[in-house]
Amino acid sequence: MSAQITKPAVSLDQIFSLTAVRTDRWREMLELGRKWLKHEVSSEQVQEHFTQLSDLEILHAYPGKPLMQALAAQLVAEQRDAFVALCGRISFSILARYYKEESHEWQLYPDASALSDGRAHDEALGGRPYFEVLIVAPSANSRVERNVQLLRSMRRKEDDFVYEPVVVESFQDAFCAIAVNPNIAAVAIFEGFDFSSKQKVPLLDHAIQELSVHIDDDHLALQLADVLANYRPELDIYMLSDRHPEEIASDSRAKCIRRVLYAVEEPMELHLSILEGVRQRYRTPFFDNLKHYAKQPISTFHALPIARGKSVFKSDWIRDMGEFYGHNLFLAESSATTGGLDSLLEPTGNIKEAQERAAKAFGAEHCYFVTNGTSTSNKMVLMAIAKPGDIVIVDRNCHKSHHYGMVLGGLLPYYVEAFPMKAYSMYGAVPLRAIKKALLDLKAEGKLERVRAVDLTNCTFDGHVYNTRRVMEECLAIKPDLVFLWDEAWFGFAHWSPFLRPRTAMGAAANIESWLADPNSIRDYEQQQEQLGEQPSAETLLATRLIPDPRAVRLRVYQTNSTHKSMSAIRQGSMVLVKDVDFYKIEPQFHEAVFTHSTTSPNQQLIASIDVARRQMELEGYGLVSNAIQIAFDIRSQIKRHPLISRFFTVLGADEMIPEQFRESGFVDFLAEGMHWNKAVASIRDDEFFLDPTRITLVCGTAGYDGTQFKNLLASRFDIQLNKTSRNSVLLQSNINNTRSDVAHLIRVLMEISTEIEVHLARSGEEGRLQFEQRVQSLMHDVPDLPNFSEFHPDFRTDVGNHAAVEGNIRDAFFRSWDQENCEYVALNSEECDRRLREGPAMVSAKMVIPYPPGFPILVPGQIIGADTIEFMRKLDVKEVHGYEASKGLQLIRLAAQ
Repeated sequence: MSAQITKPAVSLDQIFSLTAVRTDRWREMLELGRKWLKHEVSSEQVQEHFTQLSDLEILHAYPGKPLMQALAAQLVAEQRDAFVALCGRISFSILARYYKEESHEWQLYPDASALSDGRAHDEALGGRPYFEVLIVAPSANSRVERNVQLLRSMRRKEDDFVYEPVVVESFQDAFCAIAVNPNIAAVAIFEGFDFSSKQKVPLLDHAIQELSVHIDDDHLALQLADVLANYRPELDIYMLSDRHPEEIASDSRAKCIRRVLYAVEEPMELHLSILEGVRQRYRTPFFDNLKHYAKQPISTFHALPIARGKSVFKSDWIRDMGEFYGHNLFLAESSATTGGLDSLLEPTGNIKEAQERAAKAFGAEHCYFVTNGTSTSNKMVLMAIAKPGDIVIVDRNCHKSHHYGMVLGGLLPYYVEAFPMKAYSMYGAVPLRAIKKALLDLKAEGKLERVRAVDLTNCTFDGHVYNTRRVMEECLAIKPDLVFLWDEAWFGFAHWSPFLRPRTAMGAAANIESWLADPNSIRDYEQQQEQLGEQPSAETLLATRLIPDPRAVRLRVYQTNSTHKSMSAIRQGSMVLVKDVDFYKIEPQFHEAVFTHSTTSPNQQLIASIDVARRQMELEGYGLVSNAIQIAFDIRSQIKRHPLISRFFTVLGADEMIPEQFRESGFVDFLAEGMHWNKAVASIRDDEFFLDPTRITLVCGTAGYDGTQFKNLLASRFDIQLNKTSRNSVLLQSNINNTRSDVAHLIRVLMEISTEIEVHLARSGEEGRLQFEQRVQSLMHDVPDLPNFSEFHPDFRTDVGNHAAVEGNIRDAFFRSWDQENCEYVALNSEECDRRLREGPAMVSAKMVIPYPPGFPILVPGQIIGADTIEFMRKLDVKEVHGYEASKGLQLIRLAAQ
């Protein structure tokens, strides 16, 4: 029997960021109360909203029954002033999070001698971290109520943390609670609860509409544990049974349960287990030890004068640096790896433990901290997984670290092209068909065994997210031992969103791993093989959603994260996450790659920040990421709906960022009219590409600004910083650091700029209007074609087959250019350049040429320079082009035949 859930229409932003809905509802309640106070709305309207709010509030500990009952009583008695005052206090406390810090926030009257829920004053929060425990139990159960009271009574001042219980009575309420309440850090499940909720809140119905559960009363508690763990894997889950807890503990479905307890025993074990579970996640082995180390009276006789800070604080000339950074920075510095510290290169103590905790948190088997940024992480992985002469299928538009990694490792890149977005001078991501075609072409040439890896960026700088599972499965169907390197420098946060997690490398790998263990996977594979026949054509394979042979697959997945780009780590903090069944074979060479690329003097503060970033995401990442998504939706919504701003600025939707053929679900955009949640779910699950909701491509060309101009304007006049630009757009990124104040500032600035443009147009007459239109025309329509990769010159190809875009020896070309006798220069705008394009000899790039923006290499060493690349470079209006000096011209490799 399956539960039937109604599916009312609600906006996608509410579903993606359920945790933000609560504050919105309270603000709406307060606004409605103020109107009620002025007799502008009826009591019935206030009551209707309050009833919906009350149904939502059962999923949170604060404000709790006493305060909600007081509000209800004030509403019935029409005590309007008191209702608005209390409603405002609760609303502000939730928004400012005062209830987590001040015990009196829980009181009906702040000066009362006892707390409204019966807690004594000596249980004040006292600055301790606060969390909530979800208790799922049968309704009207006196034993459960007694246990809840006992849990409250066991809390002590000595506890590291303080928590409040949230009690619900059904499967559906439990799921809704962990979806909307980011404070929940642990779940205690008593047996005997119902499946269906008694609440009638459309939003909560929508939160579980995709939940397909076959109700089995004997195992409903285990089913709930599994569903909650899949949605929020960081939660500690406890099962309390009054039957045979040992049988539950031995059930294979109980692997997500931290501990099974006998429900009739004293609840002290549950209380202690809850605190210990959170304590385990709170523990940061390296950071904790570094704090301890900084307190020790240590004399240093190693080569790091800045350690302990004496050379700074005793100086007459650089003391201001010490005053700026503070004592702890210097007290925590050391080049020693003894005395309680550890070595990043060969960790055996607290760094090793910190890495193991990070691996578990991100669903990986191994994790390595990197203090040189993800540029170094990428080079480490490439060096470890492939040897000179191996072929790597790689996105030509990936970060330069991948290309340089190929150079250093002597690997042969086989470049595949992302789909272009010419109108905005940017590329998207690589279609799966192009990747499969590359594999099939190499197979046809007898080179498939030399293909070692597929190397892709997920998500791209502009927010294109791959269907990682589908890419890996279809590639493994062609070559079952492929290694995958997913550069997720910008996407590390996505693990903490249940919607985005399946599209991360580790999330997809976990799903593939589960599929491989399912006996039905072999049946699915064999059925497809029968349909394909013995010798399917390449075109048939390209058009088929391929299923790999589960018996042959070797699942080997690497994910690099710029921890500093989306989590609270110091700049250059990065991680390598590993899920590789054959890692034991290459672990020694991976360590050699670490030795090769890592500094022997890693920064202690940086390592500690990676450790702390993991702690934060495990304990509050779900809520932080939900808020970051909500911030992005607020920006989109405000720009779209503002009558003046929307005249000059627009945010690109998925329909403009992703071609229709890659959106099989029909998904248009998050805020599109009539775009309901089921469409978004289908898009996340099935579409070839999905747009990261935290990335906002703001078109500024329609306001007469190119991307660089607008970026500089925001920075110089308005103190707004951003990074990536294109010819006619800028990229805004929301992250866990942003607040609604940031949104308000951005919208005010856009309105001010829009007003200035409007005033200027009004005052400048017809001539000024025509100049503005010509500028917009130039930026938005007179855009250069984006150059594709041409081909490697035959001198840098292992053989010359029938395909132009084959692998090339980028290393030989790179180092040949080091001898100036092997190089020549041709001016970009010269007649000689045009003649060489027409008549030859071919111009072969000696350098990697990377314009910023767009930030991808338009030329790599050994590549024949085509007319489209020359045209693109001539139309570039950016100042920063790495690998190109305008005064000298294009640096070319002088070929022997010349």
